[in-house]
Amino acid sequence: MADQTNPLLDDRDLDFLLYDVLHAERLVELPDFADHERETFDLLLKTTRRFAREVLYPAYKPMDESPPVLANGRVTVHPMMHAIYPKLAELGLINASRPASVGGMSLPLTISTAAMAYLMAANLSAAGYAFLTTGAAHLIEAFGDEDLKATYMRPMYDGTWTGTMALTEPQAGSSLTDVKTAATPTDRGHFLIRGSKTFISGGDHDLTENIVNLVLARIDGAPPGIKGVSLFVVPRRRPTREGLVDNDVSTAGVIHKIGWRGLPSVILSFGEASDCHGYLLGEPHKGIGYMFQMMNEARILVGVSAAATASAAYHESVAYARVRPQGRSMKQRDPAAPQIPIIEHADVRRMLLRQKAIVEGALCLSLATSRYADLAFHGATPAARSHAALLLDLLTPVAKSFPAEKGFEANALSVQIHGGYGYSSEYLPEAWMRDQKLNTIHEGTTGIQSMDLLGRKAVAGGGAAIRALLEEITEAATRARTADVPVSWIDAVTGAGAAVAAITAELGAFALGGDVEKMMLHSVDYLELFSVLVIGWQWLQQAAAAREGLARQDGLGDFYEGKLCAAQYWIFTEIPRIPALAELCRSGEDSYGRMKPAWF
Repeated sequence: MADQTNPLLDDRDLDFLLYDVLHAERLVELPDFADHERETFDLLLKTTRRFAREVLYPAYKPMDESPPVLANGRVTVHPMMHAIYPKLAELGLINASRPASVGGMSLPLTISTAAMAYLMAANLSAAGYAFLTTGAAHLIEAFGDEDLKATYMRPMYDGTWTGTMALTEPQAGSSLTDVKTAATPTDRGHFLIRGSKTFISGGDHDLTENIVNLVLARIDGAPPGIKGVSLFVVPRRRPTREGLVDNDVSTAGVIHKIGWRGLPSVILSFGEASDCHGYLLGEPHKGIGYMFQMMNEARILVGVSAAATASAAYHESVAYARVRPQGRSMKQRDPAAPQIPIIEHADVRRMLLRQKAIVEGALCLSLATSRYADLAFHGATPAARSHAALLLDLLTPVAKSFPAEKGFEANALSVQIHGGYGYSSEYLPEAWMRDQKLNTIHEGTTGIQSMDLLGRKAVAGGGAAIRALLEEITEAATRARTADVPVSWIDAVTGAGAAVAAITAELGAFALGGDVEKMMLHSVDYLELFSVLVIGWQWLQQAAAAREGLARQDGLGDFYEGKLCAAQYWIFTEIPRIPALAELCRSGEDSYGRMKPAWF
């Protein structure tokens, strides 16, 4: 069975990323975080990691084996969640990064993200109730009037109610242009909502007395396309003077998922009895812009979830490889000699090192992106905020897609290392791999992320975000040189930065010349090469911090040497792939572009 001592995330590694690499303690120098100090950050992390390991993790396998069920029109979740959810809400993570004026702790997102990673590594289905509620409540905070905030935001932030975002419709999928849910105005301050949504995570459960859905819909007579979509607050039960009453929101079905099985995904029907009240959030016809705030936050959190899921599997792999005896050294010819642990075999170490490089690179990127979010909203000067905002926008599609795609590969390696036990349900790697696959789809597929990165973020403002990224890479290179990181490592990363900037300019020129299709044909390959660079940058920063740690002689030599091996691995096995991927993008190789449906 799985090792119940799995740390899920390595505490020393997280501290290293937060404080040695990213210097998160310096965030308290910003006025909005001045009430905190590193000790308050560490206290939250200590409390959260204990809760993750002692409460959430033991419930993971039972919840995976017994998913929620729909009976008599309502969804019932696993009984263990009824004990878990109040304690989860008490942690305060739902609104930890929100200001005190709305009941939050005013913590940097960098720190709350690190804390949330522990919960996700332990039991991401349970954690999902919290981070979905955070995103929905933040939308009401940002765009709602005082009445909506008092009625819905506050009970969501304190965990009394949960929240969801209801975007997807059966006929539309990811194409929000094709949303058909209707909203008819009334003279009583609300709209009547009619339509259906599918794949709504947390859209029905029996944990709280109310669930607040953020719903995209079209007001009668609205313009066609995205410009005619509005955003509505649609509670499962609406507050009245007599208390909560049903709001004509019903559950039409439960999706039977391969992963995230403890968090129900449902089909919702609104207005079957023509009495579903929805309340306009913000201005009419601006729903897509509002929803993207939540979607971008959710994309980062999906990436954190993916990194955390890969981390749990990685640590399981290391523990298993240390104790599983099989085979003998190539130098040992005596068949009677004792078998050796499989970690002694070079190919197993190859797989473990690849897992480590992916996991710790992805975690570093997740925290770095969260730090840019903190600086974008709370930076000391307008210039600092603008610089951070450029990087936040640029990195968000990578922070979502890299941990998910490469995290799935890392999870598959965990199964491989476990051998026949890996695909056995008695062991956890197969469950984590199932969970991980959902992360490549949640909040926009990898193809959608690639179009966002290349079609919007990388070329916007004449490549301003790319220039900002190159500045950050140059800064990391300067630190690495000072720390005596090998010059060949530094040159490889800075050279890759120049190559990515060059191919970005070439692809942008295709669009300026009217050939957008050629520009975008290999957008997924562009996302891949861009991700390789970004993770190389993260590893260069980690290598510099590791060299600084070795110079301190603080007794963590093995930890730092492991970091340097992982950095070397990524820089010299992955970064050389960038030129070939760039040539694919440049050439416009059109095999799948010209492939016709009838030819398959």
